[in-house]
Amino acid sequence: MCDQPHVITFDTLTEELKPLVGGKCASLGTMSQAGLPVPPGFAVTTQVYADARTHSGTYQELTDQLRAVTVGDTDGLTVAAARAREMVKSWEIPAAIEDEIRATYQALCDYCGVPDLPVAVRSSATAEDTPDASFAGEHDTYLWVRGAESVLEHVKACWASLFTDRAIAYRTEFGYDHTDVDMAVAVQKMVRPRSAGVAFTLDPTNGDRSGICIDSAWGFGEGVVSGEVTPDNFLVDKVMYQIGRRIISPKSHAYQLTDQQVTKVELDADLAARPSLTDDEIVAIARLARAAEKHYGCPQDIEWAVDDDLPAGEDVVLLQARPETVWSKKSAAVNASQDLMSSIVSTLVNPLYSRSGGTPAS
Repeated sequence: MCDQPHVITFDTLTEELKPLVGGKCASLGTMSQAGLPVPPGFAVTTQVYADARTHSGTYQELTDQLRAVTVGDTDGLTVAAARAREMVKSWEIPAAIEDEIRATYQALCDYCGVPDLPVAVRSSATAEDTPDASFAGEHDTYLWVRGAESVLEHVKACWASLFTDRAIAYRTEFGYDHTDVDMAVAVQKMVRPRSAGVAFTLDPTNGDRSGICIDSAWGFGEGVVSGEVTPDNFLVDKVMYQIGRRIISPKSHAYQLTDQQVTKVELDADLAARPSLTDDEIVAIARLARAAEKHYGCPQDIEWAVDDDLPAGEDVVLLQARPETVWSKKSAAVNASQDLMSSIVSTLVNPLYSRSGGTPAS
């Protein structure tokens, strides 16, 4: 166990190391090495979580409390979950590993040329973002974290988010034992988004794979992901990259950076009514989403941002890519009434189609 790495930068995260970093970090490493624009960062591996858990002396008590909660006992679950989080936050990271995390964070600061670089500290559980169950939103992310000590504190906070009421209930629903899920943590350069949101490489309303559906709002993407903000919506054709649908929604508020903190702010009427993306940005997001889909070989659910710290034309970055889990489970129905051109387009945009022999790629 001692031979397992504790910290891995995204650009060195090779295939054999992915089981140590959870779904989110594995995806960030894959995108980084595929040449997609991903903010730099590193993974604190599941080995660090395992070492702290083993040396804590409290893990057996923690799991016993959770197993003692009966189905439907919401009050008991709340009490046990709160106690579990307190225990996890009290776990100590071995001094040598703390020093390694501090040194890697300092190297990231030096690379970006910013002392105490603001980073996002993001949970990356081992069961996250798998094709059969997406745990998106079940574990915590912390934005605008600055300084090595704060990074270490928020690593533990991410561990503790394994034991929120919601995360425990979600694992139970999908049949995951609480002891079978480990937690890695992504530490990633913070973007300063003018706009952010999600993109699906199919239309989530009907499963049509011929287009890329983009939801966008001002500021950080939390309002879009949580459903607090009704986003702008765009549908882009995968072949010609033409914008076929354009819905501009009134975006009453946004999550923006204020006094070095991410806060919810009300938007004036003019900004609220304006499109949150230019046409060039819409097409750039669609092209990156399509590139990610081609790389992974299946429809993707993508988080992106337009980073105000980067020059125009290079400012669209990818924050996450995971397999789309709703329509991808459904068999694609063959429409016998398709005309020839529709069949050609379907073949061109289907990422699972193998050109040699015309059979689905494995």
